[in-house]
Amino acid sequence: MYKVNIYVDGNNLYRSAKELGFEIDYKKFRGWLRQKYKTTNVYLFIGLVPERVKFYQYLQESGFILIFKQTVSVSGTIKGNCDAELVLKTTSDFYTKAFDRCILITGDGDFGCLVEFLENNSALNCVLAPDENKCSILLKNKNIEITFMNEHYHKFSKRLA
Repeated sequence: MYKVNIYVDGNNLYRSAKELGFEIDYKKFRGWLRQKYKTTNVYLFIGLVPERVKFYQYLQESGFILIFKQTVSVSGTIKGNCDAELVLKTTSDFYTKAFDRCILITGDGDFGCLVEFLENNSALNCVLAPDENKCSILLKNKNIEITFMNEHYHKFSKRLA
């Protein structure tokens, strides 16, 4: 049995689900990932907003390992892009042999270089893209397995009113 780690672009997942009309139940989502992909660790990359401590506790209790990025407020909008942290953690884990195969949850084309690196090193299991319609062509053209989550949200989410 080999070790599978999952690296989640938290903002991409959250926004995609919301735009599709879903609110993720993260405890059910973690269970779905565990059952479907037999994962060892699931890392969730997320911007740190001090007022959301209870939510972060819930995520940790649900089985996610949180990797935070400090946020800044720009004209009232909170910014905390975690792309560099996700790339660094995944690459570092590859070199320290923290996993045999990994899964990326993102539709962001900025991760195209990471996908290529992992694929070239036989370390990529697949990409789970949160929204088929918003998945970047920079991922779609990599000739890799992409599972679109659009048809799966109902398994671990509730419909927004």
